[in-house]
Order: sequence, then C-alpha cells, then structure tokens
Amino acid sequence: MDIALSKQERAFAERMRTFFSTEIPAEIRDRLGRGGHTTREDIVTSQRIMNEHGLAVPHWPVEWGGQDWTPVQRHLWSEEMLLAHVPPPLAFNSAMVGPVIATFGSEDLKARFLPKTANLDIWWCQGFSEPNAGSDLASLKTTAVREGDDYIVNGQKTWTTLAQWADWIFCLVRTDPEAKKQRGISFLLIDMSTPGVTVRPIRLIDGGFEVNEVFFEDVRVPADQLVGEENSGWDYAKFLLGNERTGVAAVGQTKARVLRIKRLAAQTNSGGRPLLDDPLFRARLTKLEVELTALEMSVLRVLNTEAKIGPGKPDPVSSVLKLKGSELQQEATELLVDVLGPSGLAYRESADVPDGFAALPEGALDALPTYFNWRKASIYSGSSEVQRTIIAKAILKL
Repeated sequence: MDIALSKQERAFAERMRTFFSTEIPAEIRDRLGRGGHTTREDIVTSQRIMNEHGLAVPHWPVEWGGQDWTPVQRHLWSEEMLLAHVPPPLAFNSAMVGPVIATFGSEDLKARFLPKTANLDIWWCQGFSEPNAGSDLASLKTTAVREGDDYIVNGQKTWTTLAQWADWIFCLVRTDPEAKKQRGISFLLIDMSTPGVTVRPIRLIDGGFEVNEVFFEDVRVPADQLVGEENSGWDYAKFLLGNERTGVAAVGQTKARVLRIKRLAAQTNSGGRPLLDDPLFRARLTKLEVELTALEMSVLRVLNTEAKIGPGKPDPVSSVLKLKGSELQQEATELLVDVLGPSGLAYRESADVPDGFAALPEGALDALPTYFNWRKASIYSGSSEVQRTIIAKAILKL
C-alpha cells in the first residue's frame, strides 16, 4: 500500500520488504508463493527468525518483545510479510493469547508464557467453539470446578485449528453455572499433555486435517493458570476477538492472492488474447481490487482508534472488517479457480511430477482446496450473521 504514505512510512515498508526477502529462507517463500503447503516447521522457522530480530510480535508491549510502532507501521509489516509469501507469526500465539496474557495476566503468567509464546517455543491452539456453542459462544458448557489448588475440567471443544500440533490450549470454561451465561465464564490455560486431554482430527472437504475435536475428561489444571479473574473470561474473549477481527480481514493475504490471479490471467489464453485483457474478467478483478482498497482504509481507521478505545473494549467496526474481509477472501479464491479453469481440478499433494503426469500450471496446486477451505471464512471468528447483528446493534443502533 502506498496511498497517502509519508516518506518515512515508505522507507519503513522498504526495510520490511528487504528483511522478509532476505532473512526468511527462499525455499519457504518460493514454495508458498507457488501454492505449496505450509508446514509446522515453516511457521516455527519463520517466527523464530522474526523474533530474533524483534519482529514477531510488534503489537505487544515493548517489555515483552513489542515495538513502539504506529498502526500504519504494524499494517505495513503485515502486508509486506504476506506479499513476500512469508508464513505470518502463529495467530493463536501472537494475535490471540499473547495480547490477553500481556493485558490481563499476572506478572507470573507473563514471565512464564510470553517469551515462549513469542518465540513459538509453545504452540497454542484456541479452545472456544463447542458442538452447540459456535456463533452463540456464550452457551458453552465445558466446566471447570475448583478443587483446592486445581480446576477439574470436563467437556468438549470443536473446530480447534491445528490442535494436533499444539502444546497448550487457551480455553473458555464455565466456572459459575448459576450466573448469567456471559458472567460465569473464565479464561484458562491448559497443557495439552495433561492426562484426560484427547485430540481427534476432523477431515475437511479439501482433504486436510486442519481442525480437531478436543475432549477434556477430569483434566486437572493448576489454578494459577487462570488468566485474570474468575468469571471474567467473557471480557477477555471479547478483547481477543476484537483483535482477531481486525487481523482476520486478511488484507495482505488477499492482495497476494490477487497478484497471483493477475500473473496467471496474463499467461492464460482466452479467445486469442490474454484473459487479463478480457473486459468482463477485468471488471470482476477491478471490483475486487477497489473493495480491497476500501477495506484496507477501514482497517487503518480502526487501528488508529485502538489506543482511544482501551483494552477489553474492541471497536464494533471490527465486525465490519471481519464481514467484508471474509467476502473478499472467498471472492479471490473463486476468481483464482475460474482463471485456471479445468486445470484447477487437477489437485494433488505435491508439485513434483509423477511418471505419466503432466506438470501442473502455477496455481493449480492449491486453487481448489483453498477455495473449499475458505468457505469457512464467513463462519469462524463469529459468523457473518453474528457480525451483521453486532453492526446493527452497536453501530447502527437498530
């Protein structure tokens, strides 16, 4: 983005661009740029390199590895990272549990968890959704009963992303069944190796095992792993989701996908000319780019109001970002499949060419699986229907 950027901001963006294109291994960036799979090792390697240079968690407090950057600088950091095809820092660590612990956790919890969270020595997953508590998250039924110095946790979480790789899970649990449902919830940190924790993968339509069910059966959790105050977890969850919805707009990711679409469309023949020159195709592409620019401007406005709003009070405009960001992410994945046409159906796990098979065109490796996978964007982190309700009540006052 270079709209209305100052000279200093352009120089900052150039420094980020240079860092990501020289410090992160080229083999990771090249593979991801071609649509290859991101591995656990890719994410760990990239985040640890960034953390070594103070760039993994720039939005955290400075004393815990953050940078005293402006919202525009944080945005440029994210955008240049994604445009360089660098795996971003694990969101569960950097954008979710890390800020919650830094804002609401005790000094002991901060010292114990924040350095390892920033360096990805601990891989976190998110234990919020349940079989009957997804969009209506406050209906969750997983319980944590205090017993001496421990909580005894029983229940089930679902759609837990990358739980198969996780060391710890941050959970919303019900600690007061008699209270109004939002008031009886607490925010608990649980070691995934604790006896009684079981992870069961869920196979998705794209063929992958990205999400899981997590079961808790009489899991004993030390009470000092409670974040903040008992029964105040809903406030911390709102704080977390506000941060998540700002980032979940995924502007940089969608922009990187648009660049791939343009490159492929320029190489694709349609009626004797490049598809990129087809007026109907260009109209679809232009509409996507214009709306993406408008979304980016809105993200920057929300980021610039963060300091005024204060912790625990997410800007309801973040729901607009989540809603529109989801739509544009899905639109971009659909456009990529349309560009590839029948070639986009030739999905296989690797770009390596087996005997008897033709080489896949660029983009075909992940186009269709990504299209299917990103149907989730309008559901996770609060469904589009929930976002519209928030917008109607909190912004439009309906």
